[in-house]
Amino acid sequence: MSNSVEAKLGRGALIPSSVIGIIALIFFSIIRGKSGFYGALLAQVLVVIFFVVHLLVSRYSVNLEPIAVMALALLSYFVKIVFLGGLFFFVFANISEATLDRTSFGVASICVTFAWLGGEIRAFFKLRPQLPLPKNSESPESSN
Repeated sequence: MSNSVEAKLGRGALIPSSVIGIIALIFFSIIRGKSGFYGALLAQVLVVIFFVVHLLVSRYSVNLEPIAVMALALLSYFVKIVFLGGLFFFVFANISEATLDRTSFGVASICVTFAWLGGEIRAFFKLRPQLPLPKNSESPESSN
C-alpha cells in the first residue's frame, strides 16, 4: 500500500489528525491531568484504527464486484460498531473517570475525526484527476 490511492489518502489524513491529536493530548493533560491524557490518547488511537480499517477494506476490495464491496463495507462498519460498543461498555464498567476522563475522550475523538476527514478530503481533491472541460457547453440535442 506504499504508493496506492489509499496510502496517499491515509497519509493525507494521518498528518492533520496526528497534529490535532497531539494538541488534544497536550491540552487535556494540562486541563484534566493524567486522566485527560489517557482519554485523549484512547480517542486518537480508536479514531485512527476506525478509519484505517476503512482504507484497508477499500484497498483489498478494489477488484471485487460492487455488491461484494458493499457487503464488505457494511460488514466492516458493523464489526467496528460492535467492537466500539463493547469497548465503551468495558471502559465505563471497569475504568474509573479518575483514570480515564470521558469528556477528554469525547472532545478529542470529535476533533481528531474532523481532522481525519478534512485531511482525507483534501488528499482526495489533490489526487482527483483534472479532467478537461468541454469547449462548448451546449449539448448536441439543444442545437436541433
